[in-house]
Amino acid sequence: MGSGPVERKLAAILVADIAGFSLLAGEDEERTLARMRALLSDLVEPALSRHAGRVVKGTGDGFIAEFRSAVDAARCAIEVQDSMANRNRDLPPERRMDFRIGIHVGDVVQESDGDLMGNGVNIAARLQTISRSGGIVISEDTLHQVEGRVEASFIDIGDQRLKNIARPVRVYRMEYPTQNAPHTSEVRIPVARLSLVVLPFVNLSQDPAEDYLADGITQDVTADLSRIPGSFVISSATALSFKGKSPDPKQVGRELGVRYALQASVRKSGNRVRANAQLIDAVDGALVFADHFDCDRADLIDLQDEITARIAGAIGTGLIDAEGRRSLKERPTNPDAVDLTMRGWAALHRPPTRTSLAEARQLFEQALVLDDHSADALVGLAYARARAASSGFTASMDAELDGALATILRALELAPERATAHWVHGIILRRPKQFAEAAAAFEKAIQLDRNFAAAYGSLADTKTWLGQLKETVELVERAIRLSPHDPLLANWQFYAGTACWYAGDLDQAYAWYIRARASNPQLWFVCWSLAGVYALRDQMDLARAELARAQRGMAWVTSVEKLKDYMPTTEPKMLERDEKWYELLRLIGLPDR
Repeated sequence: MGSGPVERKLAAILVADIAGFSLLAGEDEERTLARMRALLSDLVEPALSRHAGRVVKGTGDGFIAEFRSAVDAARCAIEVQDSMANRNRDLPPERRMDFRIGIHVGDVVQESDGDLMGNGVNIAARLQTISRSGGIVISEDTLHQVEGRVEASFIDIGDQRLKNIARPVRVYRMEYPTQNAPHTSEVRIPVARLSLVVLPFVNLSQDPAEDYLADGITQDVTADLSRIPGSFVISSATALSFKGKSPDPKQVGRELGVRYALQASVRKSGNRVRANAQLIDAVDGALVFADHFDCDRADLIDLQDEITARIAGAIGTGLIDAEGRRSLKERPTNPDAVDLTMRGWAALHRPPTRTSLAEARQLFEQALVLDDHSADALVGLAYARARAASSGFTASMDAELDGALATILRALELAPERATAHWVHGIILRRPKQFAEAAAAFEKAIQLDRNFAAAYGSLADTKTWLGQLKETVELVERAIRLSPHDPLLANWQFYAGTACWYAGDLDQAYAWYIRARASNPQLWFVCWSLAGVYALRDQMDLARAELARAQRGMAWVTSVEKLKDYMPTTEPKMLERDEKWYELLRLIGLPDR
């Protein structure tokens, strides 16, 4: 530290470090340090020079840089991450180096030797710790200066309490277009030729109660398109978040990272259904094709197949054989059973309550009275029963799960190529801790539908309980990429945090838990987990506050012994980590019994 006069000024500060550097250095310290020096001289310093930045100092596993403007800092960060992705492309996972980057604009003190100190540097350094590897996070002060001036979108991840920073900082994750994506899905997955979102079909009928038909067709067309080889299709769960908003296709394309958007409407009149559809190039807003389709209610499957085929033809790609659809076409479908099944799934898409799950179950059972070979109704019924069991809305969890299992096995007999059936099968198998069998079911669902976001999320959670922690975060990030507005988003983020906790990466566990909290403040297990994290950080007041929130949300968990009943851990090393967590909870006031 210099001893001469100091200068106070406003500056844009970029802090970067290599994720997992200690592990890399532990395996081969000399080679890792040599690679780090090469990165600084060959990649970082030239990028800084191009964007009017300077290295303030190296930190061993990273660097601190100063820029005259936030725009220069953001553009440099994007260039560095893009170049790192190029370097990592052909390396095995265990040899890859990924930067985590944080940027903040604030007051700093420059000392006579050029070093920078002060709150501006401290905040940027703390932001870096909550970035994903390969990612960039910025403060709200930075956002105000770069929004609209750099080629990136910004995801609000909420107010963050950063270590040794007095006040919460509003934080945003930068997402930027690149053809040189990193090895994981953390920043961007390479865009497929057919990358598409099916925006919610608009119900043009006068009766709002017919919304279920529009939503059902939206989901079915999305599933059909997901079976096109090489496609990347945003989940219908995220697509439905745009319902009633008249979104601009170009904005949606930028936000979701897709090339096409399908806009459509549907109108039912008696037994006739008409759909109008147009495919928009989300890059320039150009119309690719527009058409209308008419059918009887009994021929909804034909209508969905025709829309899918027209999209595939317009983009110039072939369709995979849809065996599930073909099997359905081989026998007449009762239109009333189809209608009831769609209503059942609409009930399942509402927040799970005792009433909504009972309504869904009743609708599926009525559909099966009319058509006992309806695989969609059987899958829906099994899912409704499994959700009721897991939510405690049943007198006997075991009996409800046994019934759900029998139902889903019947569905799999009728439609062995139905991805949703394998997914529900996996959900049911997780309850008796048959994790290997559940993982196989989720993997089969993904094999049948590579764009099945919920299956990636469920597999991520299951991988954690199998002790395969490295795979969990990658699977979560894939799920989020496919469905960034999913109702299950907070659950997926919680799964990633839990994997990081068991892996001993406290900073990343905390970052994921905070994201989960922002996505769904009512996910009570996040409170339990944050209580342990804060206690481990010796932030006892925050730990006790989280414990109180957890107990308000899950009042029946009154002791450590009660909490243990909910934990699926079976791996010895994970059990040790659980015991540490229980010890921390006891320390902040949770009784043992």
